[in-house]
Amino acid sequence: MQSTAAARAGAIERAQRYFDGGGFIADLQRRVAIRTASQEAGSLPALEAYLDAEIAPALAKLGYECRMFDNPVEGFGPFLIAKRTEDAARPTVLTYGHGDVIRGQDEQWRSGLSPWRVVVEGERIYGRGTADNKGQHTINIAALECVLAERGALGFNSTILLETGEETGSPGLEAFCRAHRDRLAADVLIGSDGPRLAPGRPTIFGGTRGTINFDLKLTLREGAHHSGNWGGLLANPGIVLAHAIACITDARGQIRVPEWRPDTLTDRVRGALADAQVEAGEGGPKIDADWGEASLTPAERVFGWNSFEVLAFRTGNPDRPVNAIPPHAVAHCQLRFVVGTDPADILPALRRHLDSHGFAQVEVVAAKDVVMHATRLDPDNPWAKFAAASIERTTGRRPVLLPNLGGSLPNEVFTDVLGMPTVWVPHSYAACSQHAPNEHLLAPVAREGLRMMAGLFWDLGEGPAVG
Repeated sequence: MQSTAAARAGAIERAQRYFDGGGFIADLQRRVAIRTASQEAGSLPALEAYLDAEIAPALAKLGYECRMFDNPVEGFGPFLIAKRTEDAARPTVLTYGHGDVIRGQDEQWRSGLSPWRVVVEGERIYGRGTADNKGQHTINIAALECVLAERGALGFNSTILLETGEETGSPGLEAFCRAHRDRLAADVLIGSDGPRLAPGRPTIFGGTRGTINFDLKLTLREGAHHSGNWGGLLANPGIVLAHAIACITDARGQIRVPEWRPDTLTDRVRGALADAQVEAGEGGPKIDADWGEASLTPAERVFGWNSFEVLAFRTGNPDRPVNAIPPHAVAHCQLRFVVGTDPADILPALRRHLDSHGFAQVEVVAAKDVVMHATRLDPDNPWAKFAAASIERTTGRRPVLLPNLGGSLPNEVFTDVLGMPTVWVPHSYAACSQHAPNEHLLAPVAREGLRMMAGLFWDLGEGPAVG
């Protein structure tokens, strides 16, 4: 009889052959070719086809019962729940992914590339959704298949949830999960999205920073006025708004709004981040050492602290400037925030801060974007430690374990609504051009991701329940 160790190695070898033999690229090509750009009008048929014609048949072959559901928010893409129940006494694992992608931005891709066709160049696998998120959930589905092929069973109960609106803020996800709480009940969520800390470093994160977008607006008068006749007599809204923004942070971006400075960077969180070295990888930007909170390490700044960003600033007509003092200015801004920052007080706190600095005339306007809340998993959580031990067993390298990612996901739906710990194992890297032209997945990371997830799913079915 084959030993347990040999059987585990067999499942991992199957995953490796799937990649090396071209199976991964073939599956990914079909999925990338479905234009599931949820931000585009008329995308609903493609979103439905992705779940109904592509993903559901693939999972049905693995013994999953699949059902597609309409979004409770009219006009947005559907959800798919796939379930494989083996033994009520064993743990249930929920796996999440999203089948929608951002706009293709077709005309901006480099010559020879297309957002809707997979192109492999060296270690890069190009195509819209290769990194976010089609490539990542394709890895996880394939790893489940490899375990089933080797063992004949998973050894645990598996539920897979795919949504098609993540790139538009996951409209309807919370209401859907509340309505289907029993169908989605699980002991843990194990999903894949976002980047690794560094391309060569397996990574686990347990939560995400929250995000809120808002506008700062200032209108001083109707119409523009000649800068020669009125310069020095009329206040310039661009200058006033620039000074208002300057009171939010200092010259190196350190936040000055008291309520935006979290007190949750504990010794335990610092300890978890002590081994975290942020690396963008080839083609990524170089970290500005003199930017951000001076007392923190780069990892603490992005995983343990809040960051304020000006995403766009407009006054006058930047494309065709004229010699006139503009009447108004607007800045599109964002705060990424960690656990411990009260989402309901973010904009009121900013209002108080601007007022106290003499900028009462600057409007603070909440954006229409959905606010994503911050979540965090204790690094000592048994599920996180279980996943870390499994990945180290497979790769021979200890993964970095982050309490939360720097980016945002609708993770609060799983932690707060469904009430489960969340373990995320990303298969991308920071310089993947996610949400930009030339999006790509790194072949070595995808190949290792398949091996890691086959090992992790194998181990979940092998030992006693974690808890």
